[in-house]
Amino acid sequence: MDTKGRVSIPALFRRVLEANDEEDADPKCPSLVIHYGPAERQHFIECYTMAAAAEVDARIAALPRGSKERRFLESYFHGKSQQTTVDETGRLVLSKALRDLLGLTDEAKFVGSGDTFKIWNPGTYEAEVVANDEEMLDDLPEGADPLTMLEGGAF
Repeated sequence: MDTKGRVSIPALFRRVLEANDEEDADPKCPSLVIHYGPAERQHFIECYTMAAAAEVDARIAALPRGSKERRFLESYFHGKSQQTTVDETGRLVLSKALRDLLGLTDEAKFVGSGDTFKIWNPGTYEAEVVANDEEMLDDLPEGADPLTMLEGGAF
């Protein structure tokens, strides 16, 4: 990450963004939605393809108008998100507020999950995710394949 908050998005993630941004005029500069959630609970920002963000929007809109759940999710998702675009060099500009929220300075960790990806402070990722992964592995029988946790078991 440079001093202006520009971070290069890995090529594979850019291809997913490009493939899921049907309305974008320039396929090399796809749009995406950054969701930054409450800092005290969510220690990463999640980047949604436009298609994934539209799916979340549709599911929120399907809730009864005025319901407690819909009002909460509108505030949680829409109120803590911003739409942006990837620049022509494949970079994303993270505002100072977002960088400060995560404690990002010169490095960011990208973790993909289908049509979204998360951006973490590398140290926070190690402390939270890697520790949780080890705990999950410790709960499995010795030598067990973690894919057995999938519905229907391992492949």
